[in-house]
Amino acid sequence: MALPVGTKAPDFTLKCMGPDGLVDVSLSANLGKKNTVLLFFPLAFTGVCTQEFCDVTAGISAYEGLDAEVYGISVDSPFAQAAWAKQEGISVRLLSDLDKAVAKAYDVVFPKLAEIGDTSARAAFVIDKSGMIIHSEQTATPKDLPDFDKVKAALAAA
Repeated sequence: MALPVGTKAPDFTLKCMGPDGLVDVSLSANLGKKNTVLLFFPLAFTGVCTQEFCDVTAGISAYEGLDAEVYGISVDSPFAQAAWAKQEGISVRLLSDLDKAVAKAYDVVFPKLAEIGDTSARAAFVIDKSGMIIHSEQTATPKDLPDFDKVKAALAAA
């Protein structure tokens, strides 16, 4: 079960493909500066994940207006994530959790997706500037999307 509201968010440093190559992205870099939305997703290049991140990209200004940085996290390599983002026009920063350490820390590992292996479950966390989880949601199945109205409400209340 996903880490609950009121829990101190585990810090992490993950790789992201930037314009000049691989860069490190840490949760702690946002603390005291911005709220953070973490969107765990199973796999790039899949239908529901593409829908989710194209929709979030289209509405990114709403998150920016709520003083939030949005990150997508999956077990894909940063190279696959970059190819997917380019193909689909996704502007959300995608972070590679290839070894599943962050999915495990947030307790959102989905075992044996399609009988091919463990991935991230689909989950959304809102983390306030102090590093506390103020919204936590893991969807019932990987085909279900998080309740983005609740994500935005948590950000508005932060």
